[in-house]
Formats: sequence, structure tokens, C-alpha cells
Amino acid sequence: MRHSGRVASRLPLPPGLRDGSFTTRTAAARGIGEGRLRGPDLARPFHGIRSPDSPVSVYERAGALQLRMPDAAFFCTVTAALILGIPLPPRLARAPQLHVGMPAPMRAYRAAGSIGHKLQLGPDDVGERQGLRLTTAARTWCDLAAVLDVEDLVAAGDYIIHHRHPLAGRADLAAAADRHPARRWRARLLEALGLLDDRAESPPESVIRVTIVRAGILGLAVNHPIADAFGRVIARADLCFPVHRVIFEYQGDYHRSEPDRWRKDRTRVARLTALGWHVVEIAADELADRRMLLRLIRDTLALHPPVSRR
Repeated sequence: MRHSGRVASRLPLPPGLRDGSFTTRTAAARGIGEGRLRGPDLARPFHGIRSPDSPVSVYERAGALQLRMPDAAFFCTVTAALILGIPLPPRLARAPQLHVGMPAPMRAYRAAGSIGHKLQLGPDDVGERQGLRLTTAARTWCDLAAVLDVEDLVAAGDYIIHHRHPLAGRADLAAAADRHPARRWRARLLEALGLLDDRAESPPESVIRVTIVRAGILGLAVNHPIADAFGRVIARADLCFPVHRVIFEYQGDYHRSEPDRWRKDRTRVARLTALGWHVVEIAADELADRRMLLRLIRDTLALHPPVSRR
């Protein structure tokens, strides 16, 4: 019986069910009744799944869904990329659905909150990361060709083969592309392979670089050292046109959360300007619109003709 001003205490969850998601079947086997499983303190991320805290990250949601997935199922495409840390455009990175694959000829997995895929797999196309079953980095990159343009596909590939933290090698991506069953995306994969750079420092840098190269604009230098009047290198420009004395840089939102870094960048830009360089900061809007980005690049170079012609 309830007493005024008091709330009946809830039955504590047993050890093993307090720190993460669990199935209602597991809970029932531990003596937890249906009434307790309907408690407002338990989140219901998927049918038949409960969690003491609502899963927020992709890794947490994937871990919850995997509890009810068939043994043959695995995460793929966008979800596999996010688990691996592969950069994706916001429209994909923020999508709530989890992508789950099943090996052909098995039927695609169906569950609320997920998108099922039936995939032709090679013997080494599926692995594990932190307890989650998913397609390998190389296979994931190939599958992303169905949802990414060449620029974003290169950005994803640059991240995968980066020399400091490679998830796979360039040869691994080439081999995966060669055996990928979806011939429809073969041309896109091959073009992206030829544009990869294992020293690209960020996805925006990759997108800007590929936009320039694909447009046939000549004169681009990557990580170009810039010296002062005494020959001392004061900066390395990620993307620049030395003969035009123009530098293109991506301007993220870090100035809001990292004021010290922002102030250092302001000083760096001022020094470059004093040395006769024109620094163009590219924002997210230009990066998202390839036509706008290309127009900005062409217009800037036209306004700053090669130094030798001045």
C-alpha cells in the first residue's frame, strides 16, 4: 500500500544487469518479473531489450541490439564505419538507424530501429571490435561507395590508411575493391583508390584536396612549408597554391570550445598575411556544397594570379 508522499522502492537489479543492456529473457531467468521490467528507470532501446541507462553512442546502441541479433548477423555499412571511427558526413553520422547485415542467401535482418542488408561475403570480410561483430575496415569502405560521393569516400579511405593509425593498408582496400560483389560501384572505388593519401590530416582536408584534383586545377601543394624572411619555417600549409600565394584551410567550430587554439590560429594567419600569403578559411557550408566550394577556389585563384605574372 502506498503512503502519501512516499514512493515504493524498486527491486534492485541483480549483479550483471546493472551496468549495461540486457534481454528481458535473461532478466526473467534471473527472477525479474514483467512488472519490474516495465519500471520507468529502465530504458527500452529495442524490443526485448532493457537498459539502466538509455544507450546514446553508436557503440552502446549496437551493443544493445546485438543481444537480440542472430549469431550470423553483423553490423555493416554506416554503422560499421561509425564503430570503427571512420568519418562520415553528418547526414549519415547522425542517422538513428543501425545497419545490420546477414550473409546471403539468408534473409535480411528485420527489427525496429535497424536497416537490414543481405550481403555476399568473402572469408575475411567480417571481424570483431570491442565485442561487436562487424565488417572489416576494408569491406566497410567498399560498401560505403553506395552512399558516399568520391570526395567523402576518399576522406574515409584516408582515415583508414593513415600512417599513424592505419585500420588497413592501401593494398587491403584495393584487394577488397577487386573482390567486392557490387560491380555497380566499381568505377567510384577505383577513382577513390587513386586519390588516397595516407598523410591527410583531416576529412575536410581530404574533401578539399579531392575537389581540387578532380576539377583539374593545377599547382596544388600539400603540407607545404612556408618560411619567413630569414628562411625559418613558420607554418606548414595543408593545402596551398605556392605560385598564387594562396592557402586554403578548413575552419571548424573549435573556436567555441578551444579558445587557446583559435587565438594561436589567428596569430598564425596574421603572420602568413604579413608575408604576402592570402589565407582562405573554408566553413562547413562550403564543404557540404561541392559546387560552392569549387567556385570559391576558382574565384580566389583568379583574383590572385601567379606571382610570376605580376
